[in-house]
Parts: sequence; C-alpha cells; structure tokens
Amino acid sequence: MQFNSLNHTHMDQLRAMVDSDRFSAGESVLDLHARDQSSHPPHRPEAVIWPTSPTEVAEILKYANTHLIPITGWGSGSSLEGNPIPLKGGLVLDFSRMNRILEIRDEDFQADVEPGVVYQDLNQKLKHTGLFFPPDPGARATLGGMIANNASGTRTIYYGSTKDYVLKLSVALVNGEIIELGTRASKTSSGYDLIRLFVGSEGTLGVVVGATVRLAGLPVEFSAAIVNFPSIDQAGRAVFETMRGGLNPATLELLGPECIELMNREAGLELDVLPTVFMEFHGSTTRQLAEILGLAKDICTETGCRDFRPGLGRSERDRIFQARHDLGEMIIRSHPECHVKIMDVAVPITAYSELIDAINQETAGTNLKTYYISHAGNGNVHLNILCPKGDQRQWQQVEAIVDRLVAKSLTVGGTATGEHGIGLGKRKFMVAEHGASLEWMKQIKTMFDPNGILNPGKIFP
Repeated sequence: MQFNSLNHTHMDQLRAMVDSDRFSAGESVLDLHARDQSSHPPHRPEAVIWPTSPTEVAEILKYANTHLIPITGWGSGSSLEGNPIPLKGGLVLDFSRMNRILEIRDEDFQADVEPGVVYQDLNQKLKHTGLFFPPDPGARATLGGMIANNASGTRTIYYGSTKDYVLKLSVALVNGEIIELGTRASKTSSGYDLIRLFVGSEGTLGVVVGATVRLAGLPVEFSAAIVNFPSIDQAGRAVFETMRGGLNPATLELLGPECIELMNREAGLELDVLPTVFMEFHGSTTRQLAEILGLAKDICTETGCRDFRPGLGRSERDRIFQARHDLGEMIIRSHPECHVKIMDVAVPITAYSELIDAINQETAGTNLKTYYISHAGNGNVHLNILCPKGDQRQWQQVEAIVDRLVAKSLTVGGTATGEHGIGLGKRKFMVAEHGASLEWMKQIKTMFDPNGILNPGKIFP
C-alpha cells in the first residue's frame, strides 16, 4: 500500500481537530515517539497528536483513512518488539492524556478505564477496595498497550494474562465508527468473541478508546520462597514437578546466576549466586500456605536444590520482586556499551528442559554475555543476549542464535512470542507458526482496515 506523507494541509486539518497544545511536529517530540524499549532501529513519525476523547480518535482515524496517512497508537513506549514504532512515518496517537479511571464498581469487581491509564496507577487507586488488576508486565505500561499486546508478567501462571480481564471494549475504526464489544456480565455465550480478536492485535484492526476490566481480590495471605539449584536444568525440573504437584503457585520465576549477581550488586540483595527459583503462593490462611510450602520444599529437595529459604516477609518479598521487575533496566544500565537482544518464546512445560538444553548448546563456546530470565511456570523464556554497539558481525551471530531458538520452540509445539507480541521482530516466524491460518488473519485485517493504515508493517511478514 502506498501511503501519503503529511503535507501542510494535512497538518492544518489535524491540528484543528484538537487543542493547540495537543498536536506537534517538533523534532524532540518525534524522536521520543520513534522507538520503544527494544533493540529495533527507530523510525520517526511525521507528527504526534494527543486525543482526549473517543470521538476525537474516531475523527482522526476517518481523516487519516481518507487521505492514506499511516496511524500508530502509543501508550508508554515500553514494548520490547518494536510494536509501537511508526515504521511508515505518518501520525502517532499518543494516549497519555486519555488516562482517566472513569468508574470503579468494587461490588462487581470491575473498573472502567481510558486506554492511557497506567496499570500501577489503577492498582494504587484500588488499594482501599481490597481489589487489584492482576496482569503485571513490570514496566509502567498503559492499559491500552497491555490490551494491544495481551501483556502478561510474573503472576500469569495463577491469574492469567490481560485477555482474561477484559470484559468490554470501545474500539474506534478507520471509517470513524466506534463499536462496543462485550458485556459487563462475568460470562457470556453470545455471538463471536470479538474482544479476543482485538486483544493482542497490536492496534492493526482498530484503536481501543475505552475498556471495562475485571478485577480480582487481593490475596489475604501469601508466602514466598527462594530456592537455589546447582543448574538451570535441575531448577527447570523442580518447576515442572511443582506444577504437576498441583500446588498452584502464583509466581514461579527462574533466573540464571548472572541475574542474581546483578541484582545483588544493583539492589543490595544478598542472595546465593546460583540458578534461583522465586516461588510465591497465595491463600486464605497461613496454615494452608505453610502446608503448601512444605510440599514445595519436598519437591525441590528431591530435584536437588541446594537451599530452600521459605517464609519471606512482605517487605523482603517486595524488595526482591522489585529487583526482579527492575532487572531489564539493570541489564541495560550495567552495559551501556551494548545492545540487548531479548528472546521471548514459550513452550509446553514438558519441553522446557529441551529448550534449556538448546540454549546451553547455542551459547556454549561463545563469548556472548547472556542473562537467563524465565516465567518458568508458563514455559516462557527470555534470553537476554548482549552485543557491543557497532559490532555488526556479532549482532548477526546473536540474531542467528535467536532465530534458531525460536525455530526450536516452534518444533516442540511452542510459540515465537510468549508475551512481547509480534511487532517487528517476530513477523518472519508467522508463516511457520500459523500456516494457512495466517491468510485468514490477513483477510480479517483487510476487512477492518482496507487501506492498511493501522500500525502498518506489524504482525504480517
């Protein structure tokens, strides 16, 4: 599809749709919206606009569609696969000013939000209600961005991902129409599930302008444990046995020793530098959780753990998990001379050990610095590989390693992306993962966005 660049007439027309301070083509603004937190090269838009209402979004989309102007939605820019990079230039819709929590209905376990609401801010607002929004990707992500990418995080194993918490959506389409999807009822069997179609579509079908999200009760009691193992393979086996044992952990995070060493240095922790599993369990009584921890300890002992440290208090738990959330930024901050390539795959639990073996084989004998991070209970692995900036030969080596590991994940029944989305980085694997169904995805895309103006260059190879 041939798109049009923004000319002076386009600029004037778009500027007239919003207040004067909500449209910009300034150099610094364009640079801020040219890249996300991934290693993908930046692409500057031609202008940025800040809508404040669904009708403004619909009007902008209709104008852009008529004049073949590319549109890319923007939440906080925290994506890791180039999802919001405006590859074809055009106009970026920045939703940071559509950030109102419209209503909290605590007795229904629901909240109505605009797409620019940051999920941590929603949870802060919910504290007094005893409720929270469980998906937790770590960065200060917006609800709109989380819906677009179907974000997950450390608690997904117990609570599920974003798609499990969206009850209703308001979506603006390229023809200027705003459609309402879903219902406030906690369950429905009525018609096609269009919500699931839009969640995870990365803004390629329509633009989310409002949502009703489901909330969960804050756990009454919790208990956490830190478990060390001689090898990642043994730690992975313990994760599998814990899952099979039906202990229902809320969190099962497996980190390599290099991650523990970095967290110790950056966050002042004093953890043993070994492959480490962080476990967390939620429950109604301390007695129930004590029994579960006892069973977990038995499992970990049988699989060869070096140390099982249970019963972390809330402050210590919060300190360790904050360091876990900050780990990505720690890696970047500690290696300013390097680019970081992040592999994000997920495999069936039974294939987890096989994937670990493949990672060891790929990285053995290389001089590459790596950080192994895994939402192990979901079989979701992030391998962070560092490469000196400007070293094109080594970067190609890194890319080849990641490509082979993604291909391995697909051969064992996994996926090219567990939670970061397709964006730019995973487009080339779509045919291998989806086969003939990819053509049906293209037909759906064409039906909703016939001119292809919505986040062009994403998802499809």
